[in-house]
This record gives sequence, structure tokens and C-alpha cells, in this order.
Amino acid sequence: MDELNACLGLLVSNLPPHEEEMIREVRGIQSFLFHIGARVSGSAGSPRLQSLRQIREEDIEALERSIDRMEERLRPLKGFILPGGHPGAATAHVCRAVCRRAERRVAALLREGDEKGGSDTVLVYLNRLSDYLFVLARYVNQVMGVAESPWEKK
Repeated sequence: MDELNACLGLLVSNLPPHEEEMIREVRGIQSFLFHIGARVSGSAGSPRLQSLRQIREEDIEALERSIDRMEERLRPLKGFILPGGHPGAATAHVCRAVCRRAERRVAALLREGDEKGGSDTVLVYLNRLSDYLFVLARYVNQVMGVAESPWEKK
């Protein structure tokens, strides 16, 4: 979670400065990841875990609404695209990959019976966050007028 949060900080520094709502949204996600990170790394039964904010259905729905809002402005994908483009978009793609790794690690913890990381809602949130970051990368490229590079099967 710490690595993902650091990557999101890098993402913010590469986002177009005039996209204030986008920056606020990513900063909010960063703040929320502190709760998730503390929960995942905390000691089971610790009273501190009780004071941490839980992931609620509304948190997942907020990511879904953001994804939908950006997708409304994007052309539908007709194939795979290569990560890259504008520095903000490229950074969002790196964040997406780090988020997927965090998701796999939390899944492994849950399989091992380590429930301090929360429940399946942590996995759902991270899964939706990685989708959000993919759509954000596409959206940044569009806002900045940078064409996406399609993957060419060779």
C-alpha cells in the first residue's frame, strides 16, 4: 500500500495542473489508502484497527462513478493499448500495475487466513481502483491531446 501511495503521489505531480478535480480525487484516494495500509499491516486485535476507517460500499461506488464519468468522454476501446502517452497517463499506468500487485498480495494474505487486512471489500476496492487508474490514464491522454498507441499483434 505504501508503494501504491507513493506512486499516486508521483501521479499527482504529473497530472495537468488545471485538472483540479482529478488531483483532488487522487489525493483523496491517497488519504484513504493510509487507512487500508494501516489495517493490512496492523496487528490483529489491535485497538488501533478499530479506529481506522472501513471500506464502505459508497467508497467502491465513488470509484465506479468516476470511471463512468471519464468513460462517457472517451471513445470505446476496440483493442489493447500500450501503456504510455502523456507523463501523467504513463504514471497512471504504473500506478495501475502497482495496484494490481497490492491486490494480489492482499488476496494471498486472505488465503493464508490473515484477516487483519479486512475482507473481500479491500480486494474489491483495489480491483476497482486499478480500473479507475486505467481509465484515468486514457482520460489524461485525451485531455492532453495525446493519441493512444494500439497494441499491434506481430
